[in-house]
Amino acid sequence: MGARGSVKILLDTHIWIWAFMRPEKVSRRLRRELDSPRNELFLSPVSVWEAHRALRAKRFGLKVPFQTWLAEAMAARPMTAAPFTFDVAAEAAALVMPQPDPGDLFIAATAIVHGLTLATADEQLLACRAVKTIPNT
Repeated sequence: MGARGSVKILLDTHIWIWAFMRPEKVSRRLRRELDSPRNELFLSPVSVWEAHRALRAKRFGLKVPFQTWLAEAMAARPMTAAPFTFDVAAEAAALVMPQPDPGDLFIAATAIVHGLTLATADEQLLACRAVKTIPNT
């Protein structure tokens, strides 16, 4: 993928967290794409919200306050913000998924509206034909 030119990659929330906290969970192929200087990485503000919700649900733990962790995560891998806009909200409302999770809908819509390729391990997002993806395989 990266050999043909640059790719604008939107990190799904779990890929972003794994890349920072559990890099062994990111496949070698995806890691190469994330590390390639040719590619531009993007993150949705929805992922920050999802990460905080996951922390509160005790799906992962931190040894520092969330704000400190967030600053460290953002500094570790520079990314461009993929803004949550009216167009993204409208696209999310139009997307159809078998089990629509609001975060997944917003992130998928962000990829579509901004012309980004979504890096994900989420089977539902990988199966969504409207979204261009890079699987974590």
